Amino acid sequence: MSPFRVGLTEALGAPALAMGATFLAFGAAVAEAGLPIAWALLCTATVYGMAGQIVLLGLAAGPGGAVLPAVVAASAANARFLPMSVAIAPLLGRGWRRVLALPFIAITPWAPAMRRLPGLPEAQRLAWFLGFAIASWSAALAATAAGHWLAPHLPPHLRAALLFTNPLYFGLLLAADLARPGVRPAVIGGVVAAPLALWLGPAWGLLAAGLCGGTAAFLWQRRAKGARDEHR
Repeated sequence: MSPFRVGLTEALGAPALAMGATFLAFGAAVAEAGLPIAWALLCTATVYGMAGQIVLLGLAAGPGGAVLPAVVAASAANARFLPMSVAIAPLLGRGWRRVLALPFIAITPWAPAMRRLPGLPEAQRLAWFLGFAIASWSAALAATAAGHWLAPHLPPHLRAALLFTNPLYFGLLLAADLARPGVRPAVIGGVVAAPLALWLGPAWGLLAAGLCGGTAAFLWQRRAKGARDEHR
């Protein structure tokens, strides 16, 4: 089986279910806001990050629907994808073809890829990632459309719960990797910095929490490495 098909097959399980549940809720929220299904699908296809999509939806559904503030706020909420892209780029091989992966950098394909790609031959990594990522992206689009259609039948409390399915899945992946070098400081740093996301709001809070938590984790690891080197 080709690495592309392997990646696609591996995505069509728990990852697709977790992503599907979250985007189902998003599609329903778009319908409740009175926006058409075309808007929901375009938002999922291009923004492809739930934090940015929720921010964009809130601004688009509000009075005025100003375009520039909406774009700036959604971009700020999804700015976390930049360090994720930098982290995964060395694992995708060499050459210009790596840019094919850029539109699909999101939490659901990124987290499994960071675990899976180091164990694959370099020539197979990009194909595997594209298979996994395209399957995840397609599941998100299908779930968005289904949520928009099913909106009248989804109670608000159920939609709110579904939005947390994908973050919960990502959290479980992190919990399984706590023993790996670098993961524990990053998780603790993120937890400590999380209140910033509530304090600053959804547009800038995630970016600030990520920068502060990630910087603290980096400094922690650097100090621990220095202490180990001194004792050798």
